[in-house]
Amino acid sequence: MTDRIAVIGGGLGGLAAAVVLAARGHKVTLLEKNAWVGGKAAVLEEGGFRFDMGPTILTVPRVLRRILEEAGCDLDQELDMVRLEPQWRCFFDDGTVLDLSENVGTMAAELDRLAPGRGAGEGYRRFQAMSERLHGISERFFFWKSVEDLGDTLNFRNSFNASTLSDVLALRMGSTVAGTIRGHVPDARAAQMLDHFTQYVGSSPYGSPAVLCAIAHMQTNDGVWYPMGGTRAVPTALERVARRLGVEIRTNTGVRRLQVERGRVVAVETDGGERIPVSAAVSNMDSVRTYQELIGGPPAKRFAKRRSYEPACSGVVFYLGLDRAYDHLLHHDFVFSRDPEEEFDWIYRQGEPAPDPTCYIAAPARTEPGVAPAGGEALYVLVHTPYLRERHDWNRMLPAYRRVVFDKLKRTAGMPDLEDRIRVEHVLTPQDINDRYNVLNGAIYGLASHGRFMGAFKPGNRSRDVEGLYLAGGAAHPGPGMPMVLMSGWIAADSLDQDMRDGVHDGAGAGSARAVA
Repeated sequence: MTDRIAVIGGGLGGLAAAVVLAARGHKVTLLEKNAWVGGKAAVLEEGGFRFDMGPTILTVPRVLRRILEEAGCDLDQELDMVRLEPQWRCFFDDGTVLDLSENVGTMAAELDRLAPGRGAGEGYRRFQAMSERLHGISERFFFWKSVEDLGDTLNFRNSFNASTLSDVLALRMGSTVAGTIRGHVPDARAAQMLDHFTQYVGSSPYGSPAVLCAIAHMQTNDGVWYPMGGTRAVPTALERVARRLGVEIRTNTGVRRLQVERGRVVAVETDGGERIPVSAAVSNMDSVRTYQELIGGPPAKRFAKRRSYEPACSGVVFYLGLDRAYDHLLHHDFVFSRDPEEEFDWIYRQGEPAPDPTCYIAAPARTEPGVAPAGGEALYVLVHTPYLRERHDWNRMLPAYRRVVFDKLKRTAGMPDLEDRIRVEHVLTPQDINDRYNVLNGAIYGLASHGRFMGAFKPGNRSRDVEGLYLAGGAAHPGPGMPMVLMSGWIAADSLDQDMRDGVHDGAGAGSARAVA
């Protein structure tokens, strides 16, 4: 039996898994269909402008630090990181401009100035205290291990006690993010700002469970960071470390099938017809598509029957090279919609682009001037849209929606002469995202986190249906966003490594305890 492990897909989760496995002594081959590794964390360069094409906000860097430490590497030596403060600048439809500070006291005082006499500052302090509690619960029960449902988080038979009961009650199961926020912070503008932590996971705050409020503390406590060289520097560092560890990285090599015999992964078949024997595989491909397209048969049916998953939202991304920067922008900016309930209803219930959307802007030249010619800006503008439906033809829809987005930026973000400043323009639509990254229905963030009780749960990193299959990426536990995707790769690798050491992949077949647990 071979001792080779295949990692399918070289996104951040796949790279993290490859590094951890190789650091623990495993022989790893990473297969990536594109010409680059890093997945959506790609780069676009033209005319002296450089754009991060995918994620632009890096939070919770200790996840990346832990992965690199597995390989004996120091994050501070591998990457030059800049902590951003304020973290965001927010532009509202009524003309209000509000900066999000990582300092809770500073932010509370600012909210009291924004909404005097309404207790907004004290409400924000209480919200952050609750968020810290939820973050702590997540660290104890949810992070750093393979989780698929509530039974994986709490051992009701052996460890359920008064303290655990208190933690369960603190999860506010049955409550939504939006409802929880508004129960603490009475100002609509502040609430809309806090709602958008759930946009890290591509979901509506009106349909997501309250436990996701933990993201607020994760960001204020651990900071918002920019790696010099852009977020593309993260996969570049991981690739460099992986190669040092002996990982075989094969780009331009897609995978068309995982060969399963007697319930166990035995080989990977590439698009070119090559059969690579393996002892196990980590799929960084979308988890639903992994089962549908690479495995099929009874395992895919069992996976689909256990729970239905909805894609998270997609988006339109504009990459705009400007000859003159806008000095009133921060590195990260949100240009908020006039009505969040209307916006999220259009995107998540009606399945159509919002008529007045929120626009996220990254303007990195104030942190790294080299992303643009002198005085210019490499502007990144993301607007969330529904995931792809059959009725969506973005070749037809894009011109009109470009006008909606640009009008919003001109009206609300103080950018009336935007089009006069553009020297380079590119765009990614949901269809482009779907085709480029092999994601489910063009979803940027994997699977939606909707559902007041089970919304936070994604497919576990250790497959329950196929022995030797492990899942990483935004469509696996713990979900999307750079730190969570990186963590998913660590969990997949750690689970695989544990199983190898416990003798699970010794040919016993899918009847082993871990495979059917």
